[in-house]
Amino acid sequence: MKTYDVIVIGAGVVGTAIARELSRYKLNIAVLEKEQELAFGVSKSNSGIIHPGTQNHPDSLKGRLCVKGNKLIRRIARQLGVDFKEVGELIVVFKEEDIKQLLQLKKQAQMLGVPKLKIVKRGWLRKHEPNLFQDAVAALYAQTAGIISPYRLVYDMAENAIANGVEIFTQQKVIGIISKKKACCGQAFEINTSSEKFKTRYIINAAGLYADEVSALAGVNNFSIKPRKGEEFILDKKKEHITRHLLFPLPSETSKGILVIKTADGNPMIGPTAEDCDEKEDLSTSEEGFQKVLSNAQRMIPSIKETDIIAYFAGLRPVAGDDFIIRHEESLPGFINVAGIQSPGLTAAPAIALMVCGILKSNGLSMEKKQLFHSCRKKTIHLFDIPFSRTAKLIKKDPAYGDVVCRCEMVSAKEIQDAIERGAKTLDGIKFRTRAQAGRCHGGFCTTRIMKILSKSTNTPIPKITKKGAGSWVVKENRSDD
Repeated sequence: MKTYDVIVIGAGVVGTAIARELSRYKLNIAVLEKEQELAFGVSKSNSGIIHPGTQNHPDSLKGRLCVKGNKLIRRIARQLGVDFKEVGELIVVFKEEDIKQLLQLKKQAQMLGVPKLKIVKRGWLRKHEPNLFQDAVAALYAQTAGIISPYRLVYDMAENAIANGVEIFTQQKVIGIISKKKACCGQAFEINTSSEKFKTRYIINAAGLYADEVSALAGVNNFSIKPRKGEEFILDKKKEHITRHLLFPLPSETSKGILVIKTADGNPMIGPTAEDCDEKEDLSTSEEGFQKVLSNAQRMIPSIKETDIIAYFAGLRPVAGDDFIIRHEESLPGFINVAGIQSPGLTAAPAIALMVCGILKSNGLSMEKKQLFHSCRKKTIHLFDIPFSRTAKLIKKDPAYGDVVCRCEMVSAKEIQDAIERGAKTLDGIKFRTRAQAGRCHGGFCTTRIMKILSKSTNTPIPKITKKGAGSWVVKENRSDD
């Protein structure tokens, strides 16, 4: 068993952000992920919004980290080659008496330090958001809101962390944590997973929906995670320009409401719902949720039609109270909980990583910076994101760029091969890295071809290839006893 200085449990956006930030230092670091691929937990269902901080209480940890993260994400996106777009958000009201609530939201956001805020009225809205329902009377405009691909951010942060010495282990569900005091170095932990054992001096618990269960394995039972389901619905890419901004209604105590969301990939989304549930694996959608989302979205953009929707999905937010839990557990020195990271967790992730580094330093971990830290990586090529003139040059260099496998999203065989070389092991892993299978046909045209490429590249028989890991096989294997 190799001994690490720090082990991060969970390889979503928070876990990989922490791992990348820690990789600046002379430390032995590992990340354990229970799924076959990274970003297959809470991060898999993220809408990709980089929030400005307009809907968080000024005294909240999540509010402060959101504003800080909004600033940090820009630099990280440039360094890693992840497309970030500042599109701005509008919190829209339809009654004159609701303007006072916008003013209150603006005041709270200014207390947090959110820049570039203003109240805009009918004339501005007609000019800058022409498809918005004409009954809209005003909106709080926050210019610094943006969009990013949450999946590609996770993969690129992970790759950068690996380039700086971090080890990432997938299919390693944590099933036991044993703590032992050692005279030489204080607390030490032994982590038992479904297949291996690991030793570490410090544990960062960033296990998303299962953070309470991981914490309990270590004997810390001071919080619980309550899943909150959000159903969202993806529109055809033809509707990419149906809005120019992210559109929000007035928020409630438990939700930012039903949104009309621009995305980094072009397909707008509508949603989410916000319903507390008991099951951490319940990702079902419902007719009730669909009708609720559609009617509320149409209240803002009346031209949205049911036939515009090409996909349904649900995500679960890990709710552990009103705020994030980010703390060193004094009852178990060396154990740090990073839990209840719901919205705006994606935005706050870089700031959470900095906070965790500070907690480690103040609790005995020597944090000596490396002389050489590789902060940048070469930007991944996506044909859907570059002009045809550049595509033609790429094809001359490598004809595989001209072999289009996914016609809906313009994804080449070369991009799929690159995704596999970067770590994709499943159909969803390829989908999240490249967008192949994400169009209106849902992979009806390209799935077979992708499976053949994946099979050949990984020496995996076709029947062993899965959509998202064990239990999600696509092809039934012929058996002699069938």
